[in-house]
Amino acid sequence: MRGVVCLWLLIWLLPARADGEQPQAWNTYDISAQELSRALEAFSRSSGMAVLVDRQLTRGRRSIGVQGRLTATQALNTLLVGTGLMARYTRADAFTLQIAQVAPVPLPPGATGTGSQVGSSYALAIQSAIERRLCASPLTRPGGYRALLQVWIGRDGAVQHSRLVTSSGDSQRDAALVDSVQHLRIERSPPSSLRQPVTLLLVPDSSGKRMECTQQEGAFGA
Repeated sequence: MRGVVCLWLLIWLLPARADGEQPQAWNTYDISAQELSRALEAFSRSSGMAVLVDRQLTRGRRSIGVQGRLTATQALNTLLVGTGLMARYTRADAFTLQIAQVAPVPLPPGATGTGSQVGSSYALAIQSAIERRLCASPLTRPGGYRALLQVWIGRDGAVQHSRLVTSSGDSQRDAALVDSVQHLRIERSPPSSLRQPVTLLLVPDSSGKRMECTQQEGAFGA
């Protein structure tokens, strides 16, 4: 029985659907950034979708929230950005969650995905891409905060999923960090032996190990 108790079945929160109502109809969402579990409850009430979630998956995870007029799928995808989780639909109006997985995509022309890029060489390629993206905005510019991010990188070098593991201490910056790595593309294809997710530690000036933005100073008008 314990295994059953660990799951939420939120379908009981939902009103009965009117005949002919479409689960993917457009709807207006106004769900603030908060614990993922609470965000999913609000989403379930707004969308009419049934949610079956293992509490262990949502524990310690936060959602960046969602605002605007969207379909249920669009709203859910936005809620899950930066959580390291992805939806798995059990029917058109019901879903559960699972750990993010890298979807198979074709390799770019000329890329081999072999182990020749393992180690510091590919790590530097990741750092360079992340550095350029973070340095493009004063809000995410490294040096004044600490945060821990995880990213899942596809065979084409594009970041498919991300997770903010530890907060920077500022909810606005957290949302900007998550947004900054969405659809980021590494210039090189990852080696086949790359272990996913890749963990990125952003540290303040005092550590002596922070990223440098000297080449991007012009982006800040300095």
